[in-house]
Amino acid sequence: MAARNDRGIGFWLIMALAALLTVAALALIGGGAYLIVLGGSWYYALAGLALLATGFFLFRRSRLAVWIYAALFAVTVAWALWESGLNGWAQIPRIFTPFVVLLLVLACLPGLRSGPRLDRRMAAASLAGLVGIAGMALAFSGADRTLHAQEAPGATPADAPSGIVPAVPAAPTASYPMPEVGADWPAYGGSNFATRYSPLDQVTPQNVTQLEKVWEFRTGDLPEKGEKFGNQNTPIKVGDRLLLCSALNKVSALDAASGKEFWTYDPNVSTDAIGYNATCRGLAYYENPAAAATELCAARVVMNTLDARLIALDVETGQLCADFGNGGIVNLLEGIGDTAPGFYSPTSPPTIVRNVVVTASQVSDGQTRKAPSGVVRGWDVLTGELLWAWDMGRPGETGPLPEGEIYTPGTPNVWTIASGDNELGLVYMPTGNSAVDYWGGDRSAEENQFSTSLVALDVTDGSVRWSYQTVHYDVWDYDLGSQGTLLDYPTPDGPVPALLLPTKQAEFYVFNRATGELLVTVEERPAPTGGVEPERLSPTQPFVTDFPNLLKPDLTESNMWGITPLDQLFCRIQFHEASYAGRYTPPTADRSWIQYPGYNGGVDWGGVAVDTRRNILVTNYNDTPNYNRLVPREEVDRLGIVPRGAPGYANNPQGTGISPQAETPYGIHVNAGWRVPLTGMLCKEPPYGGIAAIDLNTRRVLWDRPFGTARNNGPFGIPSLLPFDIGTPNNGGSVVTAGGLIFIAAATDGLIRAIDIETGETIWSDTLPAGGQAGPMVYEAGGRQFLVINAGGHNFMQTPIGDYFIAYALPG
Repeated sequence: MAARNDRGIGFWLIMALAALLTVAALALIGGGAYLIVLGGSWYYALAGLALLATGFFLFRRSRLAVWIYAALFAVTVAWALWESGLNGWAQIPRIFTPFVVLLLVLACLPGLRSGPRLDRRMAAASLAGLVGIAGMALAFSGADRTLHAQEAPGATPADAPSGIVPAVPAAPTASYPMPEVGADWPAYGGSNFATRYSPLDQVTPQNVTQLEKVWEFRTGDLPEKGEKFGNQNTPIKVGDRLLLCSALNKVSALDAASGKEFWTYDPNVSTDAIGYNATCRGLAYYENPAAAATELCAARVVMNTLDARLIALDVETGQLCADFGNGGIVNLLEGIGDTAPGFYSPTSPPTIVRNVVVTASQVSDGQTRKAPSGVVRGWDVLTGELLWAWDMGRPGETGPLPEGEIYTPGTPNVWTIASGDNELGLVYMPTGNSAVDYWGGDRSAEENQFSTSLVALDVTDGSVRWSYQTVHYDVWDYDLGSQGTLLDYPTPDGPVPALLLPTKQAEFYVFNRATGELLVTVEERPAPTGGVEPERLSPTQPFVTDFPNLLKPDLTESNMWGITPLDQLFCRIQFHEASYAGRYTPPTADRSWIQYPGYNGGVDWGGVAVDTRRNILVTNYNDTPNYNRLVPREEVDRLGIVPRGAPGYANNPQGTGISPQAETPYGIHVNAGWRVPLTGMLCKEPPYGGIAAIDLNTRRVLWDRPFGTARNNGPFGIPSLLPFDIGTPNNGGSVVTAGGLIFIAAATDGLIRAIDIETGETIWSDTLPAGGQAGPMVYEAGGRQFLVINAGGHNFMQTPIGDYFIAYALPG
């Protein structure tokens, strides 16, 4: 007995555990009581009381602490299974941490003793309370299963926007040939049809495990302190040349078989020109049919730069095409007006349809209503002459600007990749919304008509042939981030030349690409109203009803997550404090609102891939919410937050997470992914991303599974190294091959994979030296099939930054 009463290491460890459990219990009781007031689960407060009793008896070195905690753990398991079933990831905060505590309490047994009568009486009272926990936790957790409704009153505007602009039919032709990618990969998505399909079949599910790295090329663009790098380049390949661009727009021509460098052109882009990210997603290629093959720039590569130049280079030598623009360069800032460096910063490749180079640009989000214009322009591919400009603020006018005027500031821009149809002479532009994403009180009729829309422009004169809007009065930043894919879509009357468009809501629209006629059924359904603009919001939003979507159910309190019960409790409290009425919850200023999916939800710049032989669509997607709040102007001004380029911008307060949205009543705070402040983990339970295959003939999902392991993710930014599929955020697309394989990186785990298209099973992977948030490409050179990926990383995705281009092939 004397040994038990000493105050050795064991005694102090028991006291430390008792103190830790007491502190945790007080947090659970306080936070749990507040959660009850908010209408949430009773479990946390009641469990906190039991944990407090456990700590008390540990302080008394009584074995009754073990019995009390064991009973609490048993009740916790029953509650967890009732709330989330056998979902392993969902049970981590509910069961895993309490199980670790159970092991620690059991480890204290040698240092504990049987309690006196008073202890037994107190323990009996504690156990009696525990008996009620299960019943009360279940009875009062019914709120977990219901939607937290938005209280603000709704309104029905008389001028709610329509879903489609009347189409002016294109002159139909007898056939719509599908461009052959073959041994080459001449455009960002394989071709301007953007199917991301290769007819090569040398690599198959049977031999893919033999893939090996055959060469690596590094561009030399690596971040300095404070710079926002992260390239997402998909190279192009024509003949023996592989053409790629670096984060700062250096263009390199490599031998497609060996990776040997032929030439590199450096446009000397300053890091001051970096807007959201230092990125060059791709290049455009053009062969002049009227030029001799030996003529300079008979084959040219065309690129946008971050500092807003359009540059044409000779594919063979890397020399500037002197007959293009001013010595090979066109200034894209002409007509844009005064703008700060990086405010107007093209990151996606131009699209060449017929002999017209079509350009648009990324514009810095959330800064000011007077941001640069979202104008789309067409240039002669040989001379660089401006042919037309589609500026929403000048409806019906596509000619040159009058002297002294600029393109309309603040209009919706096209930051992503366009696709095109040479035969129809159409380029398909996926638009975003106006310069400030989360408030639209002074948007023009044209902005309301064309924001978050697919717009088909005639490349001969820049006129709108047809358009379709996927979100009415978009105040959620649901810009269309994906390139449209052109394919022959199966219908009961035979295949129709179509365009398939993914969205950030993980829906898929399908159009007759000549006329804009929908080939799927779209239903206008009631949407939540209220918030700060109840009279302006659309009372309905479009939903595709007869094509599979990857939408997940609306969030409930039970979907909240964390590493421990404490951070899960924090997220549950935030859930109930916020305004949430499901999809399209209106923005609010008096409290936060939940946006689900968030602006990085659904399908982003990677687009989709379509196996045109099997008629299977492959798509990866995100499933994460945002936790947002509109910040009243007086608060933004008091904090001294000003737009990019304004006086004092360099001294903007760091860490506020607030964007100014100048010239409007509100700034905006966006918690993208809805992360817990301390641990950096997401509040919503996994998965956070997936990958799926859809049969286009039957419109049936073949398989859909979480995509991405937890190996590079963990609390406090510490990699967990866990190889289990958690389903991570993912950006960057895939490529499919005739060999029956899907090649994709995209996830945050730093792996490039080969997936069997029939089963969805991963059958090969390799670890990349940096994040693979770029689309891979496949081509043939010297009789071998190559897979190439840009491992450049992405700052928003929090993946390692690099400057690598890596090629894989079967042993030669």
